[in-house]
Amino acid sequence: MTFKTISSKRRQLMLGVAGLIAASTLITAPARAITSAEIKAKGKLVVGIQAANPPWGFVDSTTGQADGIDADMAKAFAKELGVPVEFAGLEVANRIPALTSGRVDVLFATMAMLPDRAKAVQYSKPYIGNSIFLVAAKSVVVKTNADMGKLVIGVPRSSTQDSDVTKNAPPGTVIRRFDNDAATIQALLSGQVQAVGGNVFYARRLNEATPNTYENKLEFTQLFNGACTRLEDKELNTVLNAFIDKIKANGELAKIQQKWTGTSMTNFPASIEGVPFVAK
Repeated sequence: MTFKTISSKRRQLMLGVAGLIAASTLITAPARAITSAEIKAKGKLVVGIQAANPPWGFVDSTTGQADGIDADMAKAFAKELGVPVEFAGLEVANRIPALTSGRVDVLFATMAMLPDRAKAVQYSKPYIGNSIFLVAAKSVVVKTNADMGKLVIGVPRSSTQDSDVTKNAPPGTVIRRFDNDAATIQALLSGQVQAVGGNVFYARRLNEATPNTYENKLEFTQLFNGACTRLEDKELNTVLNAFIDKIKANGELAKIQQKWTGTSMTNFPASIEGVPFVAK
């Protein structure tokens, strides 16, 4: 998606984020199933993505366009279908409603493969790994879950981090919930919270702002991310899985991962309990 050029890069970034996120507010009734042929017929693939969570999904400050791991995956899938891609920027809590309402055709939106979510959406095969940590300054002492009770902890609302911190923190722990990953990171940098529940990239992003200051304290969960379609989109799920198999085999998936993470992963679990990869 290309955004209108304006007078400064900062304003361009702000408009880009706003343009992406605006689509998430237009949630309607449940949508019917869609096929790859119908996507080709309408002439575009509409993809739900996070707009402010680098390197997963974000708006490039120079071009005003969606970028990141998930953006590259979406662009490659659209190319496979032979259509251009249109991105809709979503907050964490709006990802599934945007899909089930028909606002987007598919989610490449840092969707950790979890059994509860699999009741509402159909996952593809996994295409990248992730981990959830408690992240804090090196000076903050955290050795066990019990130590979390002494801290004010920030998390993105309705995220895996939210679930993991809530589950592992002692009763009475102060947990502050923010709209997205960027706001959660800023809360730690500004001192609103003393620790955050973060993904595998949080410590790196925090240390880019304040070098050699933050570290992972506790690891909660090893996860895998998949693309999501609606439960009834059986044909589209089949096409997605064939696409993921293809880019694993030809090396394109490894190149995307290497570009954004510095490493590559091609050995994924054959199954995840409670999360079917194939639509029934």
